[in-house]
Amino acid sequence: DIDMNTSTRGGLFKGLSRQMAGESLFMTSYTCKSSTGLVTFTTEAPGRILVFELDRGESLICQKDAFMAAQESVELEMHFRKRLGAGLFGGEGFILQKINGPGIVFLELCGDIREYDLAPGEVIKVDPGHIGLYEPTVDYDITTVKGLKNILFSGEGVFLATLKGPGKVWLQSMPIPNLAAKIRQYIPTKS
Repeated sequence: DIDMNTSTRGGLFKGLSRQMAGESLFMTSYTCKSSTGLVTFTTEAPGRILVFELDRGESLICQKDAFMAAQESVELEMHFRKRLGAGLFGGEGFILQKINGPGIVFLELCGDIREYDLAPGEVIKVDPGHIGLYEPTVDYDITTVKGLKNILFSGEGVFLATLKGPGKVWLQSMPIPNLAAKIRQYIPTKS
């Protein structure tokens, strides 16, 4: 026996803050009224669900639509990119999701997932849309792809994200815009 309750959880301001971070104004709570119960969730697109148990003071920075579900103690808030270039050309805009512990959180990413544990000063460069989430200790910036030939013929775009350690980064192989573009190729058009 599971009770379901939908509210703005934390008031209208918290709800609006979540909405700006890419989630709903409302949150749904599920409460088990017996000794056992089951609630299931699925991803919105082909991908994986990642489960994190965050301690008090621990946080994750996520793409706008990564949040799926969490214990009531977990807080979801907006995270603003600090650098102008990262906000303008970073694929997700200036506003991301920040997940704050303590508690268990379920996040969804698209496609296959690769986790990297960057050492202090270690740098990886990646297409910005492939960044699913990262720890707040990771420095995120945007750089321009070098070389006119690379820009025109690589098919990868003009900008790359630069992620500098220390900290963990989770990359996704199939961001939603890439999946939509691939599917669009197969949708018949009127001739």
